[in-house]
Amino acid sequence: MANVTDLQTKYSKLAQEYSKLRAQNQVLKKAVVDEQANSLSLKEQLKQRDQSLRKQEQEMDSLSFRNQQLAKRVELLQEELAVSEAKGKKGKSKGDSPSQHGLETQSVFDEDLQKKIKENERLHIQFYEADEQHRRQEAELKSRLQELEKDSEQHQAVVDGLTTKYMDTIERLQSDKARLEVKTQTLEREAKECRMRTEECQQQLRRCQSELNRQVKQSSSVIQEKVPFNDTKFSDYNSLNVPPHNRRHQLKARDLAGQALNFIQDLVAALLNFHSYTEQRVHIYPLDSSIEPISPLNQKFSQYLHENAASVRPLEDSFLQLHQSITEDTVTVLETVVKLKSFADNFSSYTHFLQKILPYQLKSLEEECEAPLCTAALTAKNQELQSDTKKVTSVFEKLQNYINILALPSVRQDALPQSSTSAVFTQLAACLHSLHDAIKEMSKHYNQKASLEQELPTVTQKLSTTSECLLGSLGSLTSSTGKIATFFSNNLDFFTSSAYSPRGSTVMLNPLQAESMLANKKKAAAYISAIKKPRPQSVPYREALTNRRILTSSTESREGLTQQVQQSQEKIARLEQEKEHWLLEAQLGKVRLEKENQRIADLESQLTAALGGSPNPQAAAASTLAQSHEEAEREQKAAGKETTLCTSLVGMLCTTPTVEHVADEESREHLIKTHYMARVGELTTQLQISDSKAVHFHSECRALAKRLAIAEKSRETLSEEVKLANQNITRLQDELATTKRSYEDQLSMMSDHLCSMNETLSKQREEIDTLKLGSKGNAKKNKGR
Repeated sequence: MANVTDLQTKYSKLAQEYSKLRAQNQVLKKAVVDEQANSLSLKEQLKQRDQSLRKQEQEMDSLSFRNQQLAKRVELLQEELAVSEAKGKKGKSKGDSPSQHGLETQSVFDEDLQKKIKENERLHIQFYEADEQHRRQEAELKSRLQELEKDSEQHQAVVDGLTTKYMDTIERLQSDKARLEVKTQTLEREAKECRMRTEECQQQLRRCQSELNRQVKQSSSVIQEKVPFNDTKFSDYNSLNVPPHNRRHQLKARDLAGQALNFIQDLVAALLNFHSYTEQRVHIYPLDSSIEPISPLNQKFSQYLHENAASVRPLEDSFLQLHQSITEDTVTVLETVVKLKSFADNFSSYTHFLQKILPYQLKSLEEECEAPLCTAALTAKNQELQSDTKKVTSVFEKLQNYINILALPSVRQDALPQSSTSAVFTQLAACLHSLHDAIKEMSKHYNQKASLEQELPTVTQKLSTTSECLLGSLGSLTSSTGKIATFFSNNLDFFTSSAYSPRGSTVMLNPLQAESMLANKKKAAAYISAIKKPRPQSVPYREALTNRRILTSSTESREGLTQQVQQSQEKIARLEQEKEHWLLEAQLGKVRLEKENQRIADLESQLTAALGGSPNPQAAAASTLAQSHEEAEREQKAAGKETTLCTSLVGMLCTTPTVEHVADEESREHLIKTHYMARVGELTTQLQISDSKAVHFHSECRALAKRLAIAEKSRETLSEEVKLANQNITRLQDELATTKRSYEDQLSMMSDHLCSMNETLSKQREEIDTLKLGSKGNAKKNKGR
């Protein structure tokens, strides 16, 4: 269970990190899109400036062309002037009228020349100003283009860094996911093994329960028939009315209290995070406390939220004390669980804390609705959150009432009958489900509100992060309340069952009966421990009765036992004979070895004596060997004559009576018996070890075969998933390449088309300008003519 909770907490943390990264990614994507739009607009402006530059260049070309024409015109006029002056000098002698006509013509030409000179000067000034303006605009556009290129490079670097960071994060999350999947598979395998073991244990438990039920029925019938014990005066103090100690109930109660403690710890952590992030949000929205002071109402609300740990932490501490008070040696019922009252008091204090902050929370939401940028959708979501907050507070008040009712029997006796207890537990389970639904609705509405706030133009990164953390705390709060509601509903039968109730009555257990029960348990434990001490063996009365019944009623069993005894005695006699036979053989071999060693020593001594005393050592040695051989033959003949037949339980053996034979018979028998008994014990232990190893190996082989089959199935499913994922990846890559190629083709075509259109436009404008200049020149020539 702890592994599952750890996995769930890790998953929730990963989900929170993923949501944060996703929100940051969205913001960065939006920034990149904005920068791309800015770059596109700047490119458009650059194109427009280029077009205007080309237009000005064309105008400059046309002006230069016009200037050249005017210069040529001036030269022509000067030549005509010179010709006219020459003609005037020649015609002075002819009279006054021609000279006067020449002077008028000269004055007209001078005026025309002055006008053309002024116009040329004006055109030169306009050309210089246009050139200077063009240069300034070109320099500004170049500097602006460089700045935009730098900004684009910076944004591209940021985007690349974030892309690598997100890729690393995605790879790390994928590796964590794979590791968690492997861990999940191992846990599933262990769970399957545990289920198999549980099934086996359940089968054994059924057999034991059937056997125990049979024994209980037999014992109850014996008690009802043979042991009448009825105290008619004080029925409450009747020893038979004290229920027996239920160890299984105590173990399950402690286990359930441990599970509930884990859920309460998760709930307390989620509530602390929720109140802390709510306090941070109050300091950020609708007014940021770092920029301007918040309203006095929100200041008071923040102060109350800052003190949330004083009301939330005691819930975990009091429930931990309640869990520690439930042991195997106690009686766990509502009348004896004193620590439940402290938990109820702490829960009441937390409910009062929620009631205290409720109006401030509603007013804070109203202030958010009164903000200038609050839309109608946000106002609707704030109203829904107000109703959700009221609903959650009312559900906590109901839970407080039910927990206080359950804590009453530990303070005052006969405060809650058995029928009312089951009804209270049922209503408490329904109230827990209502709390889960209310917090789930609050989380959904707050998620919608956060998504709407992200669309506001004034939203800050701090507010987005706080909203994401608040959503994460609401998600963990929803998960913990759902677990608590499911846990309570699944174990409702255990909570409503009466594990301790006096025999023959429906009254709840009182503390006096609980003390009597524990005293009886201690006496029984002392009696059992005293029984386990070494005492002289005795036959139990029931076993003696069964043995007497068998011996008196069944002669066949007696005959069978006598036959078994005879067969066992025959086996023992045969084994004794074999033992004695082999023991005698070993003894004879030992005696012969000693004799041979002694004879060899005698021969060596005789040989050394013969070699030292006689002049002919070879002859002495030969005579000595001959004598020894004669003595040996003589001894063998005597032994052949004096051999006797020994008969024992082991068998028959021909022996030669010696002095040592009689003394060593008992030791030989004892040695052989000890050796064979030790050998039989070793073989028996080896056989038992081999049987246990075979059973163990058989079970391990079965478990490994099952694991192999499961692993094969999982490998097949994973290979199929990998194939599908690869197919999807290739398909998406193909689609991406196709889309990219089509977009590139379209862009290239559009750029070529725009270039061709610009060229045609420039050509047309040049032609129009040349035609205009030509028409103007023709018109002026016609006027001059």
